[in-house]
Amino acid sequence: MRILKIYLVLTCAVMLLTGFSWGLGTDQCKEALEMVGSLEGVQDDALMRQTEAKIISLCPDGAAAHYVNALQLERVGNVDGAIAEYRRALRQDASFARASGNLGLLYAQKGMDDEASVELARGLSTHQNPLYHKAIARIFTERKVYPLAIYHYNEAGKELTRDAAVFIGLAEVYSAMGQPDKALEEYARALTANPNSEKAYIGSAAIHIQRDNLDQAIEQLKKAEMATPQNREVHMMLANIYEKKGDPKLSEYHSLLGGKTRISPTVVAKPPATSANSSDAGKEIEELKDAIKEHPGDVLSHEKLGHIYRAAGKDAEAFESYREAAHLKSTNSDVYLNLGILYEKKNQLDEAVVAYKRAISANPNSAEAHLRLGDIRFSRGVFPEAVEQYSEFLKLKPDSPDIHLKLARIFAKNKETSLAIASYNSVLTYSPNDADANREIAAMYKTKGDNDKAIIHYRKVLALHKDDSETRTALVSIYVKNKQYDEITALLKEAVELNPDDPNNHYKLGLIYDFKKDYENASASYKKAIEIKADHARSLNALGRLYMKAGKLSEARETLEAARKADPTMEETSVLLNNIRDEFNPEPRKISKGKKIKGKKAKKSSKKSKVKKTTKKASKGKKAAKK
Repeated sequence: MRILKIYLVLTCAVMLLTGFSWGLGTDQCKEALEMVGSLEGVQDDALMRQTEAKIISLCPDGAAAHYVNALQLERVGNVDGAIAEYRRALRQDASFARASGNLGLLYAQKGMDDEASVELARGLSTHQNPLYHKAIARIFTERKVYPLAIYHYNEAGKELTRDAAVFIGLAEVYSAMGQPDKALEEYARALTANPNSEKAYIGSAAIHIQRDNLDQAIEQLKKAEMATPQNREVHMMLANIYEKKGDPKLSEYHSLLGGKTRISPTVVAKPPATSANSSDAGKEIEELKDAIKEHPGDVLSHEKLGHIYRAAGKDAEAFESYREAAHLKSTNSDVYLNLGILYEKKNQLDEAVVAYKRAISANPNSAEAHLRLGDIRFSRGVFPEAVEQYSEFLKLKPDSPDIHLKLARIFAKNKETSLAIASYNSVLTYSPNDADANREIAAMYKTKGDNDKAIIHYRKVLALHKDDSETRTALVSIYVKNKQYDEITALLKEAVELNPDDPNNHYKLGLIYDFKKDYENASASYKKAIEIKADHARSLNALGRLYMKAGKLSEARETLEAARKADPTMEETSVLLNNIRDEFNPEPRKISKGKKIKGKKAKKSSKKSKVKKTTKKASKGKKAAKK
């Protein structure tokens, strides 16, 4: 036994003296830390997990292992566990920038902005992660440190080009600083990143409302409505705008969609109290509660109680009363309608659908129930049911252009062109100046090949909104197809007048002048575009081509070289430059050997034969010289 103990002690001593590290060596921990950086670029899940396992095996108790543990906990949604692991990693290595930055992101997620800003700053000190920039920019925005917020949002935007939230954040900063033009530019960038960003549409609309540009605000809010039909803020903003414009029907309609439902006096036994604490409302509530205690199955008492709570703004209490009335098999359509609205507020859309269907079953003429059910189906992409419900609504309220427009868009999306056109025409019957309806029906007519009608509606849109570049482009394309060059010129001149600082407008106008062989005006337009943007490649290329036509080869070469520098991928530029070089450096053409030609043909080709003889003599002379 003693010999065995001695043997074990000697074995341990040998291992220690020969440098055996048991996986705890500092070199392996350093290697593990270096491997952490490679995790960011890994897209394959299997490879990521293999790399993480290797990091942990290299240094199980080191900072890198705790970092990997934190990442894994984040993936399963255990934020508190991840925070604890990032903290352990930083206790092992206080300069571990990625651990600090990621910890800052989680602090920001939990609303711990003071702690988040410290850790994010540490992370950014050595690691320029765009997510860190985005998170700290949001904190600086809330603290009204706007210059730093702008800096960090811009840094984030360099890499997060498809993240609309970055540009929305920038827009909100500029708006807070009283720079609405810059804010609108950033909202536009947000919509380029995500065309369905309702926040960007709402933000743009808010600026237009401040400027009293109500039509432009409506245009933005309608796009937001298309992106998220259930967004109540959009509907309430539209309701306020239509009220200002003196359109009570549309105002009331959007108020309803925004959640402000008016309860008919016939629904409630007595007029609803204006305040939940008023003595009349309180007294009636107590009376109804007492009546329910005595007769729990009295459906009418539950209905009345629900209506009073709903009118007083006590949604939770109203919800319970309506549910109890529904449980007792109420036949009152308004009970199910209001219950559906309250389910929608809770975002319980499946339950809302059931409630609206029961409302329709109790009263097939409940227009609002049809409308709300249609909206839910529309938002979920169940278009056949949405069409059915909207159609029922329109039977009851045909003077509803917004719903005709929704119906038209569904038909257009399903490529049911004839039905779409019919619905768009219904919109225009009630709202002939609806720019969206005119623009969209024009596109339908264009698809059908009925360009004359398309032109009428596109012209109507431009009369309403001269700065609608999308419509102008569509109209130009029709005129090009019809070879109506004077009309194209007039449209492009208008575009230049509206946006004189846009080089593309001058370039397009130059092209039409060029086509009409009005080279003087074409040249002037191209030069104006280049004056605005010195590296406007297409204008440089077009101007170079004009110089070539005029025989100004030096100017042409200089201009085309500038075009190639601005855009090396333009093939036409390279072809034109090669042609100029051929003009400057003509190469003798090779003349093939031919048979002797007799008669008149021989006389006509005498000059060619002389050239052949001269060429042969020259070549013989060269060969002799070489020999």
